[in-house]
Amino acid sequence: MRSVRMRILAGLLVLAAVGVGAWQFLPSKSDGRTITVGTTDAVTSLDPAGAYDAGSWALFSNVFQSLLTFTPGGTTPVPDAAKSCAFAGGDLTTYRCDLRPGLTFPSGRTMTAEDVKYSFDRILRINSPVGPAPLLDTLRSVSADRLAVTFRLSSPDATFPFKVATGAGSVVDHTAYPAAELRTGNGVDGTGPYTLTSYTKNAKAVLTPNAGYQGAVKGGADRSVELRYYDSPGALDTAWKDRQVEVATRQLPPRVLAGLNPSDPAQRVFEADGSETRNLYFNTRADRPLHNPEVRQAMAWLIDRERLAATVYDGTVDPLYSLIPAGITGHTASFFDDYPDQDAKKARQLLTKAGVTLPVRITYGYAEGRGAGAQEGAEIKRELEAGGLFKVTLQGYEWTDFQKRWANGKLDAYAVGWVADFPDPDTFGAALVGTGSAMNTGYSSKTVDRLIKDSQRYADRGEADRDFREVQQTVARDVPVLPLWQAKEYVVTTEDIGGGQYLSDGTGVFRLWSLTRL
Repeated sequence: MRSVRMRILAGLLVLAAVGVGAWQFLPSKSDGRTITVGTTDAVTSLDPAGAYDAGSWALFSNVFQSLLTFTPGGTTPVPDAAKSCAFAGGDLTTYRCDLRPGLTFPSGRTMTAEDVKYSFDRILRINSPVGPAPLLDTLRSVSADRLAVTFRLSSPDATFPFKVATGAGSVVDHTAYPAAELRTGNGVDGTGPYTLTSYTKNAKAVLTPNAGYQGAVKGGADRSVELRYYDSPGALDTAWKDRQVEVATRQLPPRVLAGLNPSDPAQRVFEADGSETRNLYFNTRADRPLHNPEVRQAMAWLIDRERLAATVYDGTVDPLYSLIPAGITGHTASFFDDYPDQDAKKARQLLTKAGVTLPVRITYGYAEGRGAGAQEGAEIKRELEAGGLFKVTLQGYEWTDFQKRWANGKLDAYAVGWVADFPDPDTFGAALVGTGSAMNTGYSSKTVDRLIKDSQRYADRGEADRDFREVQQTVARDVPVLPLWQAKEYVVTTEDIGGGQYLSDGTGVFRLWSLTRL
């Protein structure tokens, strides 16, 4: 699968250096033919207030606009629906944006600051258990005045512009979305580069260029795209081999990725060092078997990441010993420092100290059809049960059902992949281990919460490194989450499709408009 094998990272560093202007060099000529893209990422909801997952946000970044966005390889948000944005004063608690004039929704209504205020307010009001409200934990209030919107924060937060640039910042038409509940149906009313013209859940989304688009994408989109959703990596692989899709991403089976042929002239493969991680999360509530941190520490002594990466994933992922992945400020090896080897004897000592009955019985959940979740779960079950210390009931669920189960605290342990919301360590902080985190582990640490708040005070994000190192030391001790691996980004296209290297780069933006025919 690799006649053209490119390391995107080097190219992205160049693009980051030239900034917004780099988008002008993306392929733009279109012959009018629809490009088909296949993925296993599912869409949880078409309403930005009801989704906090990679599949939904990939679609949102094409059909909605946020005030800000990221250029390919960029690490600083740039204006999109906004004409300009900046903190007012030096205390990082007031953030103001001025909208571009003349942005219109599909109905013909002109976007105003009131739509922006409404969009943020309803996310917090609805507070969906699988929505992005936890990402806006520092947002106290929003005010609107024609084309000006002002955000007031409860504490200094230099990362707030990054959060505005995510799917949580998607601006909706306030006349088309109910204020206190999620919108139902298959319609979308946004101002992004594309218009969603057809949608069938778990099957496909048809996007056509939005002729009225104004924003950061120079020239907008100029070709239709059909996103096709597959229920397993194997199904995506079959579709790719049968040429039912021209682009395949997130995610082909590990054995396929590991066996890519660099001399195959029939396709192009783009591989990048990614910031996607996968963690094992634990339900730490008082009535659950993993409430005692010593029990979770025992599990940390039993998991073999190297074996997991080598066998289940055929070496296409790297073992991870840090909450924050390599390449992001604050990365450490805190879990390796505390649990350097697999040691069943130490695990048994911890369980004896905890006074629990052996084997400790737990339920382990994973999402069916998403990556190698079933094989991974089977390997983790084998490792935990090998010494007779644990008894694991393994259960796979459909993606939406799986989300609801962990959100409702029905699982003891669950493995979930995490795609960075934005290129900053904060996306691996409050959302994963802060009180009220999106992962709903029940974990709460005053030390972790304080360090996360402290880290948000630094406009120079490099200065947050010390706080995040301390966060990870605390998390390695308390083990509400166990890092498993860090993944690369793969995009595979047919030989006549260009722009695949810009499609996905760890900034959270899925650039369907970058694809073209050569």
